[in-house]
Parts: sequence; structure tokens; C-alpha cells
Amino acid sequence: MKGMALAGPRQLEAVELEEPQGDGAVLVRIDQVGICGTDLKIHAGQIPVTYPRILGHELVGRVIRAGDSIPIGTRVLVDPSIACWTCPPCRRGRPNLCVNGALMGRDVDGGLAEIVAVDEHRLHRVPEAISSAEAALLQVLGTCVHAQAQLPETAPGVAVVVGLGVAGLLHLQLLRQAGRKVVGVARSAEKRAMALELGATAACAPDEAEALVGELTDGDGAALVVEAVGKVGTLAQAIRLAFPGATILVFGTITESVLSEPFPWYDLYYKELSIVNPRAALGEDYDRAIALATDGSVDLGPLWSESFPLAKAAAAFDALGPGSTRLKVTIDL
Repeated sequence: MKGMALAGPRQLEAVELEEPQGDGAVLVRIDQVGICGTDLKIHAGQIPVTYPRILGHELVGRVIRAGDSIPIGTRVLVDPSIACWTCPPCRRGRPNLCVNGALMGRDVDGGLAEIVAVDEHRLHRVPEAISSAEAALLQVLGTCVHAQAQLPETAPGVAVVVGLGVAGLLHLQLLRQAGRKVVGVARSAEKRAMALELGATAACAPDEAEALVGELTDGDGAALVVEAVGKVGTLAQAIRLAFPGATILVFGTITESVLSEPFPWYDLYYKELSIVNPRAALGEDYDRAIALATDGSVDLGPLWSESFPLAKAAAAFDALGPGSTRLKVTIDL
């Protein structure tokens, strides 16, 4: 079967692979693979992997070898996290934190291959009513649902989302569902416009954020700030925008180790800020995400930008390079 392997940083190569046997596992023929920020960092060599590596962890496909309760032909979302189910976090019901775990496309081979073998409990049924474009967003929506499930239950107030990529725009919609006023912050005018279309109270460029949030909160600051970029600088801005006692949801995966500017460490103490740093998702989060997409509570279609065939996977990664305003890009198999 055909696949696409990363042979080194920015070196995607077409490969022929043996079809998986996966004794006891369900076989899924992959329809599409979404590209996210983690994939881009792996592709660029910023997150180390063992080469060659088959990328891809945002996977939707159809069952071609049935499981006990999932028949052939069922459309499914694949939970890309692999857990041991024996370590302390797993025994506490938190397999997303498995100390022996792995992520498809990073620690083990992923979905840029025609067929994958998956344990049945990691498959989630996707209704036919969900379009192909919408299905491409379900995995990341599940991680956003998981992240917001960890937020404290506080009275609705002003929330800020710093970074209006796919995850930021999904967080924005979930916060609006929760009754919050939401301010979107991004450099891209196109993404700010989309934030307003999806229900943001206001949207602005980063250098306008402090003034706008101050205006909307009578100078208090935001009760919740979601960092959805994955940069030290945007985390610093989130800290500055938060009022004393606020919560910061660090959703972006920060891999930087060198600070290019002074970081507001003291404000973490002075404001007594709560930091929530979620990881991956649980099965119930994916089920919740699918339900939200099915009933239209979250609008996924506008966040899909473009698809590429497997043979042009390298072009798909290039399309999301520096300066790109695209949102979700998929590779169709």
C-alpha cells in the first residue's frame, strides 16, 4: 500500500508499505488526514522523532475489518493516543497522560498510509451527516473540548483567545456556547473577520489587545485567556491580559527554550493566576465533539481550507508555511 514517510526534517518521501495485520485490531482505510501545528513542528524537526516516520494523527476513515461492535463500512474518527492501561495515570482514568503512551505520527507511525490497524476502543463513529470538511476538524475539536472541561466553573465574563488558527476559532465557539463574551486576537485580518462571523464580541491585532480588553472590562482585564499559538511571546501576552485571579489555558504546544524578551514571571505570582495546560483528549471528549458537530453547536465547515492528494503531501505542508492564512489543510487518501 502507498504511504508517505518523513525521512528527515522537511524530507517527505513516497513509500510502499506492507498492509498491517494487527491481530485483534480493527482495520481502517483512511479517507483523510488533517495537518496541525504538531505535525508542522515534527516536519520541521522541532519535535524529534525516529526516522523514517509516517506522519499524521488527525484521522478519519472507514472500517474494512470489523471489530466486535463496529461493522465494516462504519465511518470513524481515530483516537491517535495509545495507552498502556496499567500505569498510575491510566488506572486513574487518565490514559491521555499514560507514562508509557504514544501518539500516532510522532512516537509510532501514523495515518499517511492507506490502511491502519487500531484497537476498537479508540474508534468513534462519525455520522454520515457530517461533511468531509467538517470531519477533518473533529480530532482537534475533541482536544479543545477536553481542554475546556478542565476550566473552573465561574460566572461568564470576558474571555480572550490569543491566536485565531483552527484551535483558537474552535475555542472561541466553545466559549460562546458557554455564554462568555470573547475577544479574538490575531495578526491576520482575515482570521479576525472570521472570528467575528463565528460569534466573537470583538477582534483585534496583538498590539491593540490590552487597550480593547481594558475597554470591555472597565480596566479589569480578562477572566480567562486561551493561548492558542504555542509561543513564549503569546503566553506572555496572555499573562498581561489576565486580571488577578484569572485562569490561563495554555493550549498551544510551546517548544521554545530560549526567551527573546523579558517574561512576566512576577505577574504569575502577583496576579495569583491559575494555569491550565491540557494534553490530548479522552474518548468521551471525542464523542462530545462529534455530538457538537452533529447538532450544529460548533460550525466546523468554515475552518477547512484546502485538500491535497497523498502524492502531494509535501505541498500540503508547504501550504501551511510562514505567513500562511490557511486554516485546516487535509491530505486525502
